[in-house]
Amino acid sequence: MPTVELHRRYERSLLLAFCVVWGWLAIAPLKRSDWLAENLLVVVLLVVLVAVHRRFSFSRLSATLLFVFLCIHEIGAHYSYAKVPYNQWWQALTGGPSLDQLMGFQRNQFDRLVHFSYGLLLAYPLREVLLRVMPAKGFTGYLLAWSLILASSAIYEIIEWLGGAYIGGDTAKAFVGAQRDPWDSQKDMALAALAAFIALLAAAGVSYLRQRDVALEWASRFKART
Repeated sequence: MPTVELHRRYERSLLLAFCVVWGWLAIAPLKRSDWLAENLLVVVLLVVLVAVHRRFSFSRLSATLLFVFLCIHEIGAHYSYAKVPYNQWWQALTGGPSLDQLMGFQRNQFDRLVHFSYGLLLAYPLREVLLRVMPAKGFTGYLLAWSLILASSAIYEIIEWLGGAYIGGDTAKAFVGAQRDPWDSQKDMALAALAAFIALLAAAGVSYLRQRDVALEWASRFKART
């Protein structure tokens, strides 16, 4: 395992890299009001992480997964999610038909990608948190991490609904991003839950094959001090 100083340096490098990405994508977003709405929770999360980083440290893997997820989210926030031009990017890369045409998509799928990424990339860091703040070893830790991913996805969908119902306007529509799909919320939650299941199953499989739980070892070394 890396020394504490090397690990802190890695954390600072990720934070600096994210600040660069955030600053770049903050320049001339498609709609500033929507960008602000999408970044409220990001700012809260970063403030919390910076405030507790001396007492609570993610492993390199978890920190990297969180960094990747936040970067994907910032791309969506820059383009108001429903208008992320991934089809143009795909066509520029391949010179062929759009990705939507190839896959038979009828709507912009970037928000689906982010909900899937939420479960896939954050389930492992969440389990790491649980291992350090409560006795959640073995199957219990995996189950709680999966349950919290699903619960937090549901809470986010409720926040979206409240925003759409009581704020109104184009900003609320962009924030909700349902794109006329009446089952948008349910599909988003299902994707996050499925991805979290895949991530946690993979983590459990690796731990079984290696006969060691790296997340548990990290939790034991860097216990949260209260």
